[in-house]
Amino acid sequence: MDICPKCGLPKQACVCENIAKSEQRIQVKTVKKRFGKIVTEVTGISKDIDIKSTAKSLKNELACGGTIKNGIVELQGNHLKKVKPILIRLGFPEGSIED
Repeated sequence: MDICPKCGLPKQACVCENIAKSEQRIQVKTVKKRFGKIVTEVTGISKDIDIKSTAKSLKNELACGGTIKNGIVELQGNHLKKVKPILIRLGFPEGSIED
């Protein structure tokens, strides 16, 4: 049985990710990149959370491309209004997400 090195609980009962989700400040903003392209940036996701799976879920639900650069999730297009409800559905507290 695997044990989490942070909280000492078995991997199935680990609460590290839930605690990390409640303690962070996530910012969602749009940025104009090269050639006038709009990109939605999601910043502030803690390193304790699997950022790859969060980015993948966002890209699948928004039907867009994107990437992760320096801990920032970049989504192609203007998805400012749509990202917050998806993050809430993924388990992030509503009060920790700023537009």
